[in-house]
Amino acid sequence: QVQLVESGGGLVLPGGSLRLSCAASGSIFTIVDMGWYRQAPGKQRELVATVTRDGSTRTANSVQGRFTISRDNAKNTVYLQMNSLKPEDTGVYYCKMGILTFGLRRIDYWGQGTQVTVSS
Repeated sequence: QVQLVESGGGLVLPGGSLRLSCAASGSIFTIVDMGWYRQAPGKQRELVATVTRDGSTRTANSVQGRFTISRDNAKNTVYLQMNSLKPEDTGVYYCKMGILTFGLRRIDYWGQGTQVTVSS
């Protein structure tokens, strides 16, 4: 079994910054890819950014230049540095990891979600 634990959400003023973290623990052989998604009230969940094991990243156009995804393979952790936050960035942020178990079976796991609110 694998658990993902997120942290770092909160309330921030427009223009402010937050850093989200998501750490995986449990029966992990390797983590293939990691990503962050978000869901605003009344909207579908959308991709924010992803990073592969070799460090290749993909970022949504809406956050490009403001958000940076990174990972620490030794800690099984993914980060999302969010700068110049806007009210439209408000939502619940979820991490997702594609994990190979020791049986070499790929399973996608989701974190529990962390609330980010950008408001004055």
